[in-house]
Amino acid sequence: MTNSPLSQGIAPFRAIEISHLARKLRAEGRSVIHMEFGQPSDGAPAGAVAVARAALGEPDMGYWESVPLRQRIARHYDDQYGVDLDPQRILLTCGASPALVLALLTGFAAGSRVMTARPGYVAYRNSLRAVHMVPVEVECGANDRFQIHARHIRAADPAPDGLIVASPANPTGTIIPPAELADLAAACRERGVRIISDEIYHRLSYGAETHSMLQYDPDAFVINSFSKYYGMPGWRLGWIVCPPGLVAEARARIGNLFLSPPALSQQAALAAFDCEDELDARVAMYRRNRELLIDCLARIGITDIAPSDGAFYIYASIAHLTDDSLALCKRLLEDTGVATAPGLDFDPERGARFIRFSYAVSTDLAREACARLEAWFAANYPMDA
Repeated sequence: MTNSPLSQGIAPFRAIEISHLARKLRAEGRSVIHMEFGQPSDGAPAGAVAVARAALGEPDMGYWESVPLRQRIARHYDDQYGVDLDPQRILLTCGASPALVLALLTGFAAGSRVMTARPGYVAYRNSLRAVHMVPVEVECGANDRFQIHARHIRAADPAPDGLIVASPANPTGTIIPPAELADLAAACRERGVRIISDEIYHRLSYGAETHSMLQYDPDAFVINSFSKYYGMPGWRLGWIVCPPGLVAEARARIGNLFLSPPALSQQAALAAFDCEDELDARVAMYRRNRELLIDCLARIGITDIAPSDGAFYIYASIAHLTDDSLALCKRLLEDTGVATAPGLDFDPERGARFIRFSYAVSTDLAREACARLEAWFAANYPMDA
């Protein structure tokens, strides 16, 4: 039997392979620290959990899209970015991943060419290929702060049909400054490029502010999720803001492909908006963890890292140690119990020489991970060797 055309060219998500190994080790009684996924370890905020518990006994938990939640998300855009948004443009999804697929299917035709940064989130290129579109990856290194810039759009020949941009980005955590975000939007307008802005790491920043693409391009698709800042990855709830002229098409597709997101999650998410004090305290914890990990990596000789402006990642070069990041991640996990993500997920060209750490864990676990890393690197890669 031959492979389906839909599966051709779609690489595995190697961090999932690492996670499976980590869970196997944990089941065997090993102590494992999960730094392979961008998954907050604290879970949903207490107020959201309380609402969910109370709602469990309600008789009607069927297919449903919460109008109050869409209205509350619209208010969030006004409060956070000064964007007046019609709640009708907001569709609730089972996380950001279906929102990305929905944006691609609604905004583009098969064969469309969509630009992304490399390194970039693994699902961008693989989702594009799965829906018969062409990822146009632009190598973005330290000189570009690992981000797409307006000059990349203006220089492209031919111009791409679309652009997927993320700020803060995965795997690097870099944030695009507002002036550059505005210039990027202007370049896309000039060349007729439709924008998908992945904003799931908004409100996770450590100095630079996060700005929504809607401030510069009101016709952009914007994706967000309750998985990151709100600490609800397992609740599988996100949203998409659609361009005004494509709402009906998007709604037709979402109804056929995905029906509706979990009713319980929608009720909990509405309450999560009122848990800012708890959630902002977590951001302060991530900031501490970030400092701990950067200092730890410097002590073991890993200093070539991307600017970790936001999200909860450190993307670091290990080129001086290996050209097989997957093998290093597996060995590190088996020897120390610290699970990390190989750079190959994010950059099939250069990622074998990079590794990503997620610091979305408790500070105690971050300290323990640093202690294990320092001991292991001292034994295996002594700096004075």
